Amino acid sequence: MKGTSKVTTRFPTDSDLRADRVSRLTNLINDVYDDAESGMWKRKGTRTQPAEVEQLLRERALILAMIDDTLVGSVNVRLMPNGVGEFGMLVADRQYRGEGIGSALVEHAEKWARENACHTMRLELLTPRHWTHPSKEFLRQWYTRIGYKPQFVEPLESMHPELMPELATECDFTVWLKPLG
Repeated sequence: MKGTSKVTTRFPTDSDLRADRVSRLTNLINDVYDDAESGMWKRKGTRTQPAEVEQLLRERALILAMIDDTLVGSVNVRLMPNGVGEFGMLVADRQYRGEGIGSALVEHAEKWARENACHTMRLELLTPRHWTHPSKEFLRQWYTRIGYKPQFVEPLESMHPELMPELATECDFTVWLKPLG
């Protein structure tokens, strides 16, 4: 029931490698991205595949969010050069929006980065170049509120030219940073 349980976050365990859990997480990521990036891509439901999710789980590169025993979100984390941690592929189950899933996942990602000697956290936000997407506007405001600042904008075609045929509209990546004090 909404609002009655606490969000917990953790790195994957062996039980998360079961096919049903990999499938659930893959579907969750794809469903959230279909909604959050609607109108930006020609394709639907292909942000990730089960093999990629399983690999990220094996590498402990995903932090999982749970409410009771239900998987409700995840975030991908990785170490970059020069003391920078990065998170991406942040998702929260739409049925549990407003429960603090995103905040809990970002807090865990930042804690992980600090524990790995990172002084800065980084994220990339993909946005349409010529129009405002409501989900991306929400994220822009939320990232600002939690201390992230946009640093620079790169056209998607310069960072990922292989994705250009899949776009339905021109898009840019904005790189955001937050000092981890």
